[in-house]
Amino acid sequence: MTTLDGARVEVVRSYLLSAAEEMRATLIRTSFNPVIYEVHDFGLSLYDAQMRPIAEATGLTSFLGANDYSLRKGVEYVGVENLFPGDVVLLNYPYWNAAHASDATLFAPVFDGDDLIGFLCIRAHWMDLGAKDPGYVLDSTDMHQEGLIFPGTKVVSRGEPVRDIHELLRFNSRMPDAILGDLHAQISAIRTGERRLLEIHAKFGRATVLAAIDRIIADGEARTRSALAALPQGTWTAEDFLDDDGITDEPVRMRVTVTIADGKFLVDFAGSSPAVRGPINMPFGATEAICKVILKSLTSPHEPSNAGTVAPLEVRAEPGTLFHAVYPQPTFTLWTGIVAFELILKALAQGMPERLPASSGGDVPGFMMVGVHPDTGAMFAVSNNDFVGWGGTADHDGTDAATHVSGSTGRGTPIEVMEARTGMFMERVEIRTDSGGAGKFRGGAGVRREIKFVTPGEFLMVIKKTKSRPWALAGGLRPDPNQIVAFPGTDREERISTKRLTVVPGDRVTLLTAGGGGHGDPADREPAAVRRDVAEGYVSAAAAEEVYGVEIDD
Repeated sequence: MTTLDGARVEVVRSYLLSAAEEMRATLIRTSFNPVIYEVHDFGLSLYDAQMRPIAEATGLTSFLGANDYSLRKGVEYVGVENLFPGDVVLLNYPYWNAAHASDATLFAPVFDGDDLIGFLCIRAHWMDLGAKDPGYVLDSTDMHQEGLIFPGTKVVSRGEPVRDIHELLRFNSRMPDAILGDLHAQISAIRTGERRLLEIHAKFGRATVLAAIDRIIADGEARTRSALAALPQGTWTAEDFLDDDGITDEPVRMRVTVTIADGKFLVDFAGSSPAVRGPINMPFGATEAICKVILKSLTSPHEPSNAGTVAPLEVRAEPGTLFHAVYPQPTFTLWTGIVAFELILKALAQGMPERLPASSGGDVPGFMMVGVHPDTGAMFAVSNNDFVGWGGTADHDGTDAATHVSGSTGRGTPIEVMEARTGMFMERVEIRTDSGGAGKFRGGAGVRREIKFVTPGEFLMVIKKTKSRPWALAGGLRPDPNQIVAFPGTDREERISTKRLTVVPGDRVTLLTAGGGGHGDPADREPAAVRRDVAEGYVSAAAAEEVYGVEIDD
């Protein structure tokens, strides 16, 4: 057995993390799709030969956790004995991929000579894989309406591209250049990771690297279990509702029970709705991934992730229910996981309100325009996840106008990209006064975005929490929910949530995103903080007087 000191283990870990970050840089620099290179809608992970996660790069946290599930399912389907040096495999079968069909996962084995030493996995969003509708599918009723499906198919075999599969992708996409470009970007990132992993083994020796990996994982588990034991122990339950399933207007019930006890972090979704007809059902791997994010944030938020940092997690959801979709149940609109992220925190906040923030804006107000660009004659489909306020905490205000808390380092699409690549013109984007929930520490503010269309096309809005308010804590106040107004000021004006609209030049849409919930009694807020909020436009003078009891001089 190889014995290592802590310094050498840390050096090996740093090399592994650096390899993951270099893969990330390669993907960003070579991808074709703004949702990858601008929004960072991807996840990259490195694994040892036993498929234990050993390093990852910054990206969407729920993607990273889902990679673990996808890799196991993909290797099980293909068979490890059928994987060879140079192979790259494509997986997007939602129930194995832990995501919807447009989140394309590529994984590859890494061999040192004849010996398998690890795996690499990269998941990224592709804009079109031949689903029934361009862009997002909002009303599918079975998986086969959601795009071309690959259960674990080699796109590169022994280092050579599989031409038939590449051509199948080309002829089944409305945007073939974009998706093939992103395919090759992911392959390039995998080749970067492959080179670096082999270099690490050559530099330190295989025995040293394997021993270091064992120590890294054992340390991650020990730290997580120690932190978990220090948390309040108990069982807490919370409920919430999604606006609808995309087919009917009926709200959809979510329920979760979280237990911290006996060295385990148990998340049970019993009592949630059965699987619904529309595409908001969650593959189990996606459900498991959001639970990993919550556990990690509570126990080791400042440490790199690995197999040990999620070892105490147990997730339960019966097959055929909202949080465990089975074939052929539709899964395309996975905003359920975003709202469920807040649901788990809502349950935990009952036992540790001083440790957790109030709810953020409660959802991601996602939108997209699809059409034909007048300058190029080519189809475009560009999306953006808009900003919400974060919830106030026991000792500070919530962040204003930020990516939803489930999005990690994900970003909004720059206005310059949206205006250049689509028919949208942003007439206004500004902080919304009084949008954050009042409290001793107020919730962060949401935004107001006014969009004018300058070319014809379709506008898609994806959001699942517009009918109920985000929650507050410790006497704080709840903010107004997200609101989307289509065709404001006309006889067609309507409030919408998830919907596909046909638009023509001159049409407009207004997005009013929610702020975060307040934490603590607003009467306890420092008057100087209230006056500063009024001066900076976060709180109106009227709200300062009526809600906070602070007079504002003219």
